[in-house]
Amino acid sequence: MTTSPVTPYRRLNITLTNLLAWVVLIALALPAVWIVLTAFRPAAEINASPPVIIPRELTLDAFETMFGLNPDVRQRVPVESYLANSLFVAATSTVVSLIAGTLAGYAFARFRFRFHTAAFLAIMFSRSIPGVALSLPLFLLFVRLGLVNNVVGLAFVYVAINIPFTVWLMDGFFRQIPYDLTEAAYIDGCSYWQAFWRVNLPLAVPGLTTAGIFAFLASWNEFQIANVVTRSVSARTFPPGLFSFTEQFTFDWRGMCAMSVLMMIPAIVFVILTQRNLVRGLTFGAVKG
Repeated sequence: MTTSPVTPYRRLNITLTNLLAWVVLIALALPAVWIVLTAFRPAAEINASPPVIIPRELTLDAFETMFGLNPDVRQRVPVESYLANSLFVAATSTVVSLIAGTLAGYAFARFRFRFHTAAFLAIMFSRSIPGVALSLPLFLLFVRLGLVNNVVGLAFVYVAINIPFTVWLMDGFFRQIPYDLTEAAYIDGCSYWQAFWRVNLPLAVPGLTTAGIFAFLASWNEFQIANVVTRSVSARTFPPGLFSFTEQFTFDWRGMCAMSVLMMIPAIVFVILTQRNLVRGLTFGAVKG
């Protein structure tokens, strides 16, 4: 089998595409790089004019202040509480939404039942409501149920938010798996559950990984609802905690960036651990047949 030679036009096209990809990547990475540099730069460089792009020296003063290690600052930020709450809320909502969304996506992809299309569209339309519109009704509901400042209640709000996307993604992914494999499992004596667990689910791992990454990041970074239903410091997650931090230290941009760096680390680690199947999940499973 022979391959066609790479023409000058095609080589130029590949070069320009790669150059454009690098430009876009650098542009997207610049805000994160600036946050990291600001977290480690000296306080004198924060509002310097002209701006200091590369710090002349690196310092941990912002992190020492945050953790109460600076003897000149008595008040500290409850970072441990924010971290524990964020991890609990994000992990719980991700696991529950993956379980429910995967089962529902498989049901929509493999079975036909009454109001099949209507039920699927209703789930999809529920995700179209912006979080800011849900904040007040959720707060009133949480007050009645006694769930204000309760991280468990916040986690299940995120479950409801993440399920529609998970259902849509897994429905599209299961539709890309040949139905002949499922029929062969039935012929071999598998029940509906066994066909799902032994045949379809292992093939859907890339889609499951993709849905998990999006669900985790959506819960980890959500601010509006968390800011409304969590009022005490002990129940706040990182985003409202970061907001209150900037109110407490009004112009301490270095401290805000230091907390943002801490907020980035778990999300980056989670994505690194689960990113192997991300590209395949996005390109193969996200197309609804």
